[in-house]
Amino acid sequence: MIKQYRMAEITPDQILCRDIRNEKNVDAIVDGIIADVRARGDAALLDYAKKFDHAELTALEVTKAEIDAAWERTDDAFKSTLQLAAANIREFHRHQLHENFMITGKGGTMMGQRYLPIARVGLYVPGGTASYPSTVLMDAIPAKIAGVKTLCMVTPPAADGSIPDAILAAAHVAGVDRIFKTGGAQAVAALAYGTETVPAVDKVVGPGHLFVAAATRQVFGMVATDMIAGPSEILVLADEGCSARCVAADMLSQAEHDRLATAVLVTTSERLAKETAEELERQIPLLPRADIARESIDTNGKIILCDDLTEAVKVSNIIAPEHLELCVEDPFALLDTIENAGSVFMGRNVPEALGDYLGGPNHTLPTSGTARFSSPLSVDDFVKKSSYLYYSRDALKAVCGDVARFARREGLEAHARSIESRFEEDRP
Repeated sequence: MIKQYRMAEITPDQILCRDIRNEKNVDAIVDGIIADVRARGDAALLDYAKKFDHAELTALEVTKAEIDAAWERTDDAFKSTLQLAAANIREFHRHQLHENFMITGKGGTMMGQRYLPIARVGLYVPGGTASYPSTVLMDAIPAKIAGVKTLCMVTPPAADGSIPDAILAAAHVAGVDRIFKTGGAQAVAALAYGTETVPAVDKVVGPGHLFVAAATRQVFGMVATDMIAGPSEILVLADEGCSARCVAADMLSQAEHDRLATAVLVTTSERLAKETAEELERQIPLLPRADIARESIDTNGKIILCDDLTEAVKVSNIIAPEHLELCVEDPFALLDTIENAGSVFMGRNVPEALGDYLGGPNHTLPTSGTARFSSPLSVDDFVKKSSYLYYSRDALKAVCGDVARFARREGLEAHARSIESRFEEDRP
């Protein structure tokens, strides 16, 4: 049964409570896996595929024939859906591209900035209890728009050594360059350090379970990484005019992801609070993943009753949810008051699931309150910036004294002399 609170009675700790407990010894286990992959390369990956995925692999890389066959087996309706989703995702993310700039100053000075794509990126796609072709599209398409030359995807194989057709079809649509049958911490290690088959990359992105998240933390520095993704979250901010049936369904759309997922309703309506709690009890048993949704709702689910929308927005900003639905009469009236949210879904006709699959904005979002300082995955995650500076001799001479003075104030004599040495012949 979901927990219910009145805003006047709930404590800050209860508002923020998310059960994101870790398993014991995860870091130590992951450390051993990473060391093993570094030492044994492909042999370690094949052994882990047998141990964790129960797959007897003879090769790690997915062949073009396997991809083509998966595409042929994919029904035309889903192919069309993939292509529609990809078009929307491309349309949104192409607007995130930056232009290089150069500023020309007086006396022969120039300074500027260049945006350059990261050369090699590794994309982790989860497997296990569900497969996520949407993750392939959301993570691969911005990388390709940014200009990434080599995009490698890793994903756990099934026991028969196959990758789900939907995953391979999405990779085909998104333009993934190479695909490897490996998952877990060992896949992250392979991307970071390289093996005989899996090339080392410059950045690793994509969500995963606790061991993947731990591996991502441990390889940071050897490679760049994106956000450390926690369990999925949704906050529905709703007023009196909302349907409890729809609100409950939206909350369960995240609760079914993970036993540690968080679903919260913040509302000004006592009727909606009561009816949503009842609807959750009615709808949970109807779900194929009812046991997962049940534990998520019982452990992390909350209904918080507020006096007005101003108070409801305050609660939302404290929680800083991954997904925020503004299920109110005029969502645009509230948008400017939302300070902390990964992605905002505007109005009663925009369920979070629309953004998961088809809307266009990215669904790889900051979790666990990190929306206070983090952003959704974007083209920016796949580019690096390089600045440049040019001074003519006369321009440098004009500031020589200022630079040398600054350097000596910091006690760095060689810095001062490096600029003064260029004008020694000019001294009388």
